[in-house]
Amino acid sequence: MKQLLLLSTLFGVLVLSAQTDVEKAEETVKKSSIEGHIYFLADDLLKGRNTGTPENKIAASYLANTLRSYGVKPNPVSGDYYQKMDLFQFSLQEKIKLSLNGVNFPQVVAFDIDSVKSKENAIYLNHGLESDYKNKDVKGKIIIARAGTPGSSDMRSAFGNRVTKRDLAIKHGAKGLIEIGSFDPKQWPRFKHSFEERISFSEGEKEPLPMYLWVQANPEQLMKFNTEVVKIEIESNGIQKETIKTQNVVGVLEGTDPDLKNEFIIYSAHYDHIGIGKPDAEGDSIYNGARDNAIGATAVLTIAENLAKYPTKRSALFILFTGEEKGLLGSQYYVQNPVLPLNKMIYCFNTDGGGYNNTGLATIAGLKRTTAQRHMVKGAKTFGLEALDIDDVAPEQGLFDRSDNVSFASAGIPAPTYSTGFDAFDEEINKYYHQAADEAESLDYDYLVKFYQGYVLSGRLIANDPEKPFWIKGDKYEAAGNQLYNRTPDLPIKD
Repeated sequence: MKQLLLLSTLFGVLVLSAQTDVEKAEETVKKSSIEGHIYFLADDLLKGRNTGTPENKIAASYLANTLRSYGVKPNPVSGDYYQKMDLFQFSLQEKIKLSLNGVNFPQVVAFDIDSVKSKENAIYLNHGLESDYKNKDVKGKIIIARAGTPGSSDMRSAFGNRVTKRDLAIKHGAKGLIEIGSFDPKQWPRFKHSFEERISFSEGEKEPLPMYLWVQANPEQLMKFNTEVVKIEIESNGIQKETIKTQNVVGVLEGTDPDLKNEFIIYSAHYDHIGIGKPDAEGDSIYNGARDNAIGATAVLTIAENLAKYPTKRSALFILFTGEEKGLLGSQYYVQNPVLPLNKMIYCFNTDGGGYNNTGLATIAGLKRTTAQRHMVKGAKTFGLEALDIDDVAPEQGLFDRSDNVSFASAGIPAPTYSTGFDAFDEEINKYYHQAADEAESLDYDYLVKFYQGYVLSGRLIANDPEKPFWIKGDKYEAAGNQLYNRTPDLPIKD
């Protein structure tokens, strides 16, 4: 009887070991599990998973206990599945009351403002650039300026010139700067929401200007600002500060190879979203974040389930970040406070996305920037998807540097972001990105099965490859990688 049991066990082990990585990816990626994770994370009860909220903590608990159920080991530093952190939130408790030349402007974003109640004359300075200050005495005054530059006034240009304009106002002794623009009405609510409650690591973070505002105006109102003196009335109780507590979710699985198990692949995604915002036409004010980023969080759970059942040669570190929507705070905090040495992390396989508009693709930020490109291409292709580099779609957007992967790339760790199929900034993307419409029931789960299978297979191929992945020669993060891994720069790399 014992011999029969032993033979049965041995046969089972042989069957498992004989399975290919493709078969292992197919076996563990199930549509029902995917739906279960996303429907929970994007449920109205979680109120958009805003960083620091009780609902964000509920999402973290769900992720932690799901990892626990798979047999993933906890954070080796804390002994549980959390990496806790204190952040500092800066917010306005009341709306700013602002009128310019007797006209009220209710749409205001405050980068900073002290408590104020004032009626005075402000000085109009065209665009508030260096040449506009010539022969003007602005010391102790509030400056009114047009957003952007004479050649470009869109939000991206305006934001790109923000620090320059602020520093010029400080240099010339102004006490405040108010930029007025007629911004895209689709972009403005998202931008305004992101600055109404800002979160930082630093307790003392503050704009070095007592008042710095952006104001949304219509084109007709904008045309009326052409006189040097503007009568201003402004009232605000200022930006208030409070400490909030939040957490990354962290788990570990050991690899099977005696040597390669000392190297780790990071599988990561952020699980926070933007919470509650402006109601849509149906009155829905909960921004559920199914695409951004319940899809990514589910990718980490999906590969954790797979690797717990079928470990790879290299070890795995799973990290689910808080605070991405507040400025990549969770990933930055982790890199500054790693639970395992960063030079043991040879790859970060991040997942993030604002949506998809092509279900024939897996779109990857950084696909061509590391030597693991072939594994991601094969992973996607095996399950009927084409791997597309995001830089082939929108190189001007710099999307590689706008997700949590960049926190690791800056430290030198090769770190692409694997995302759902995206080949243009179109209406399909804008319909859901940071909108209340981004609900679990709006997703194509048949497509997501293929997407996750491709992600899992890609991860397995990277984790089992005897060759260590690295940056392509000449990449802007190559030098950081050479330093992190104490690597000889001219060591040949295979593409």
